[in-house]
Amino acid sequence: RSVGGMASGRDVDGEPPRKKVAQMLSCPEVYLTRPPQPKVKKPGQLNEEQLEQFFEEGFVVIKDFFKPEELQPVRDDISRLVDDLAERLFKAGKIKDKHKDAGLFKRLTLLEEEYPGTAVILHKTGKLPKGFRALWSHERLLNIMEQLVGPEVAASPIWNLRTKTPYNEQTEVPWHQDNAYFDEEALGTFIPTAWIPLLDATVQNGCLQMVRGGHRKGVLARHVCCTGGTWYVEMAKEGVEEILGCDFKKDLVTCEMTYGSVILFNNLTPHRSLPNTSDEVRWSLDLRWMDPSKPAGLWGLKGCLPMRSAKNPNLTIDWEAFEAVDRNQQQQKSMDNVAGAEDEFDATIQGPWMERWEIVHHNKHTRSMVNSDK
Repeated sequence: RSVGGMASGRDVDGEPPRKKVAQMLSCPEVYLTRPPQPKVKKPGQLNEEQLEQFFEEGFVVIKDFFKPEELQPVRDDISRLVDDLAERLFKAGKIKDKHKDAGLFKRLTLLEEEYPGTAVILHKTGKLPKGFRALWSHERLLNIMEQLVGPEVAASPIWNLRTKTPYNEQTEVPWHQDNAYFDEEALGTFIPTAWIPLLDATVQNGCLQMVRGGHRKGVLARHVCCTGGTWYVEMAKEGVEEILGCDFKKDLVTCEMTYGSVILFNNLTPHRSLPNTSDEVRWSLDLRWMDPSKPAGLWGLKGCLPMRSAKNPNLTIDWEAFEAVDRNQQQQKSMDNVAGAEDEFDATIQGPWMERWEIVHHNKHTRSMVNSDK
């Protein structure tokens, strides 16, 4: 595997050095080969048609996988996280109104209007309330993960609460493959995601779009950093269809979903989220799993969390140890932004992926890599 070279020194204007693109290997077998399937039928398992679609097309939508009452604890936890952040912002003099009566799908928007960056601050949370933990380790989800990664199942260190407020560039994720945010070793690790919206996901409020079959070559396309005023990488448009062997028009699938539905996809499936042009926050969680014996893909900053084991049937999930390592703080510190990592109201995000790909556009997120006294 060849590694891209790092330009020496800083740019004239003090910008971070720009990393050259690394030449990636191809691992189609990782993304197309099912592990040995469980011999026992369990609740929630994918049927043959769903398994076929997942491995052939790179994703599958499972309609009405959860009942509303199963997701309500997650909604309640998010409400408490928003309330806690509002209290802290108010005490710090950042806002004048806590908007206590606005409700789950309006309140964060009002807080964001009063203190821009609030949605990013909440997105950076490393907290895993009880409802989040119960969802991530839900029996039916783990039954599926046994089908996708095998009998040893761990949570990936990479998960996100998506705080998609309306008309907010910081919450609009462009075309990418998840591996673009991981280190190079992760290309050989199969890391399925469950994206779980906490209301109906529509074109208007920013549902996901997938590109069917974009994973089949087992290749990570070239990405560039950073899109607009965000920390997101984006697929470089030139030659991407030839590299991945797919047609972004013909193979495009818009995934509107009802509340309670789940979409599963892998870490090479090209996808994006549409802008939220509604008047409500489109809340969602993206949770990931992997084989704990494989590289976690986070540059050694945080490990995975074993959740189920055929070797150790009495495994206890060590949530406290996992939550004690704040991924976003570790990422910022690794990019020499210690001040940002320690500032509870810092609304910038940095991570090693910024050095993996060519930086074609600088903004407050990339500049914080240098201006760490902010």
